[in-house]
Order: sequence, then structure tokens, then C-alpha cells
Amino acid sequence: MATKSANLYARIEPDVKEKAESILSTLGIPASSAINMFYKQIILQRGLPFEVKIPRLNAETKKAMEETEKGIGLSKGYTNLEEMWKDLEKEDW
Repeated sequence: MATKSANLYARIEPDVKEKAESILSTLGIPASSAINMFYKQIILQRGLPFEVKIPRLNAETKKAMEETEKGIGLSKGYTNLEEMWKDLEKEDW
């Protein structure tokens, strides 16, 4: 491992930083090590180590997403399992 280090200063959304550092902490990985791993992967992959693209949605998917956002066609919600089982017993399979 190199004996020298360089400083990196970056602006990150506080919520993103908090969530990412919480996950890294659970994994036992300091943020600086994770950033170093990310940079090494950029070098190895000669680019970002993941695909970056805008997804293409077909008309059917777009319609389904719009309906879901409006609450159209969603199943009934339940507050407890007993209520769900009662409804399931009523339905014909």
C-alpha cells in the first residue's frame, strides 16, 4: 500500500452521506477506504464500475407506473393478518 496519501474534498448530500456511512460502518469499512476502492475500480474498469444509463420504459410500463401513482388497481391493504385471511377465505381460487 502506498505510504503517501492525497486529500479529496467533495460535496455530498447530507442524507446520502449519512445512509452510506451507516452501511459502511455496519460492514466495518471506513468511508475513506470505500472511496479508495471505488477509485481503484474506476482505474481497473477504465470507467465507472457500474452501468449509468437512462432506462427505456415501454408504453405498458409507463401506464402501469402512472396508475400505481394514482392508486388505480392496487390491492386492498390490511392492518392485520386475521383481516387478510378472512378475505382470502371468501375468494374463489
